[in-house]
Amino acid sequence: MKLLLVAVLSIGSLVSMAQTRTITGEVKDESGAPLIGAVVMIQGTQIGNLCDEKGNYSLSFDNEGLESIVLIASMVGYEKSKVTLTGSGNLVQNFTLKEDQMGLKELVVTGVTNPKSKLESSVSISTLRAENIAQSAPRTTAEIFRAIPGIRSEASAGDGNTNITVRGVPISSGGSKYLQLQEDGLPVLQFGDIAFATSDIFLRADQTVSRIEAIRGGSASTMASNSPAGIINFISKTGEIAGGSVSNTMGLDYQSFRTDFDYGSPINKDLSFHIGGFYRTGEGVRTAGYNANNGGQVKASLTRKFKTGYARVYVKFLNDRAAAYMPMPIEVSGTNSNPVYKSMANFNALSGTLHSPYLQQNVGFGNNGELRRADVSDGMHPLSKAIGAEFNFDLGNGWSFSNKGRFSANSGRFIAPFPASVGSTSAMVDAMSSAMGWTLTNPTLTYADNGDAFTGNNAMLVHIFDTELRNFNLFANDFKLKKQLNEKVILNAGVYKSYQTVSMAWLWNSYLMDVNGNGGRLINVDTGATRLTQNGQFAYGVPVWGNCCTRSYDTKYDITAPYVGASFEVSDLSVDASIRYDLGHVTGSFAGSSQSTVDMNNDGTISANEISVSSIDYAKPSAVNYKYNYLSYSVGANYKVNEKSAVFGRYSTGASAKADRILFSSSILAGGDARATYDEIAQGEFGYKLQHKKGGLFVTGFYANVNEQGGYEATTQKVIENDYKSMGLELEGTYGISRNLDLRASLTYTKAEITSGANKGNAPRRQAPIIYNFFANYKLGKHAVGLNFFGTSKSFAQDDNKLVMPAYMVTNAYVNFGIAKNLNLSVNANNILNTLGITESEEGSILENQTNIIRARSIMGRSISATLRLTF
Repeated sequence: MKLLLVAVLSIGSLVSMAQTRTITGEVKDESGAPLIGAVVMIQGTQIGNLCDEKGNYSLSFDNEGLESIVLIASMVGYEKSKVTLTGSGNLVQNFTLKEDQMGLKELVVTGVTNPKSKLESSVSISTLRAENIAQSAPRTTAEIFRAIPGIRSEASAGDGNTNITVRGVPISSGGSKYLQLQEDGLPVLQFGDIAFATSDIFLRADQTVSRIEAIRGGSASTMASNSPAGIINFISKTGEIAGGSVSNTMGLDYQSFRTDFDYGSPINKDLSFHIGGFYRTGEGVRTAGYNANNGGQVKASLTRKFKTGYARVYVKFLNDRAAAYMPMPIEVSGTNSNPVYKSMANFNALSGTLHSPYLQQNVGFGNNGELRRADVSDGMHPLSKAIGAEFNFDLGNGWSFSNKGRFSANSGRFIAPFPASVGSTSAMVDAMSSAMGWTLTNPTLTYADNGDAFTGNNAMLVHIFDTELRNFNLFANDFKLKKQLNEKVILNAGVYKSYQTVSMAWLWNSYLMDVNGNGGRLINVDTGATRLTQNGQFAYGVPVWGNCCTRSYDTKYDITAPYVGASFEVSDLSVDASIRYDLGHVTGSFAGSSQSTVDMNNDGTISANEISVSSIDYAKPSAVNYKYNYLSYSVGANYKVNEKSAVFGRYSTGASAKADRILFSSSILAGGDARATYDEIAQGEFGYKLQHKKGGLFVTGFYANVNEQGGYEATTQKVIENDYKSMGLELEGTYGISRNLDLRASLTYTKAEITSGANKGNAPRRQAPIIYNFFANYKLGKHAVGLNFFGTSKSFAQDDNKLVMPAYMVTNAYVNFGIAKNLNLSVNANNILNTLGITESEEGSILENQTNIIRARSIMGRSISATLRLTF
């Protein structure tokens, strides 16, 4: 037996040795410089490796089943190179890669009928790679979006609840109504503008992201539901190449610590995996006085390649907490057309916040009428457990099959203090007593935490926006068949199916607070021997707003969307067309508030703030049971002038269905039927694409017409209903001045106008005519330094076009030091000049030539962080 075992092992070793081959070589750029980190892979397998610091690579593999070998070399910012190798034994193959800073030769997969290179596609699409994301030094996911041409991301609310617009398509009520955020080709949530549950709350960027693809307009309306203005798609790493990283980031002038990791590798020639995530904790840039950001996520995938395709499964677990920054008190003087904004004496608009260690709880009735205490430090608290699968196979005879599916169990909470009113202390006490029906004579004001007298000149009535995200589960599946009739004509057809649950409760209460952005304190009110408030809480509900906002809704959105598309090529001209038919069925119910007298603190006495207590009136639910349907189509053409340039044009129509924004409005009819269930957009664009030796250029002219039916905005308790039109020009370019210095920039000019209603002819609120960004990066061996700018021209606070929000520019910088092989230390500085940039204002006008206090939101001020990163 021993002899037999030795013989078997010996034969196995000889066979293994006979089948093992090696390919070596080097990868350089056109100047002959080594391309460190370039990837060399054998097509159709998991066999690959990275180039070392001299640009050298080595592949060792089992030759079984590989009659011929197709070798591909690639690197970010360069065109791929492909060669076919024949023969036996060990081989040497060198590569020289040509620069392609804009990635015009890269295949794009987001929002297109068939994957093509950017140069050959008739859409406006941009790609942000991991390197580009790092260079923009983002503190939140929303700050990444500012680097995308045509996208206006307000990026002032924290890590979520961001208002995002595309090419002047308006912010009608909040979130990203016409733009869809995706992970790996499927929506994060089916609706981007759900109040207090916007898609970006459930989306985090970390080192698992391979790249971000962003399409504006184009065929987005027919490639996804509720995405007529565009798609931003986070595409995850899948582990084809062995390697990973671990990094630790610490705030140098603010309290924050974050650790990221990722690792992926082939398991064998057909199987690979990737896993990664992050965890962070800390106060954040604004002075909350406690750990306002605390949590993280983990993502993992497993991919199996076959001769004719691949299968992939993946999972995601997100449990994060991030402060939700609301508008804050800001002083404004001057005139409406030329205002001067500045921080108040005790409230720094760049670093202050309403969050405070003295405001840590919200007490009132809960979901089911129970006494409930919510933790304000939860902030935006998304909890998401997702599992998905992706399949893509060539069936032969020109047929191919693809299917993407994912189920996400989503829930959580959104809780944040909102300034319902700010002003003189006497005015705030009068407003509070009027709303409560109190008659006050010489009231006494004291701090709730220690009983000391409050003598401040100003105060705030604060509403706690406390919402329970009970169930936001989403099942989404996109199935597609493709038939290539010949080399020129491709047909495809598919069906998209989704089932989105929206179950939420609003449990808002009211407090009296001093105006202080660093440890604001609650104020009690007494009249004689009677205390009117409890720990600063003057109402269980929001009587200043007519007790509008204690409510619940449980709705389900069943969407089916078949679609077909075709593309054909005639010489250098390619034409594509697609059509989509969305059918939605919405069911469920919603309930408003009721008022009752309740002894909330169980002391046997009905206090002044217990006479009228808000709770959800489940005894009087309203039914929701309606259907909607709409047709979207898109037609585009691309003409390759030569191998380096092309022109394209496209016309599209699409729509975005409404979710919770039409509940509690006249749009819901008796019996649960509804009107005005979706908003329509018609868009056109014409553009030019150029790739040159030093970089590339995109120039796109566009227009859009929006027919909007209106949606509810919580902060104003209004239904905003306008039609809009916009037109403009979008520029995006890169230029490599030298091997070490490269520039990247974009600028979007938009002329937008309201075309209906009382504000007809005015510019839409918060729509700046010009937005821009600029990046300069200089590499010196293992070291690098960079500077980038983000800016916007002035815009109006509201649709009546009175109060102006001034233009501003944010300056960021980074320095990266190569400490040792694969070990880097980077220092990032955001908003170096500490610029005050107003992104929104609740007030639409001021009293001119005097000091006003308004509620507005600014970008975050200066912050500096350091990151130590090891790659392996």
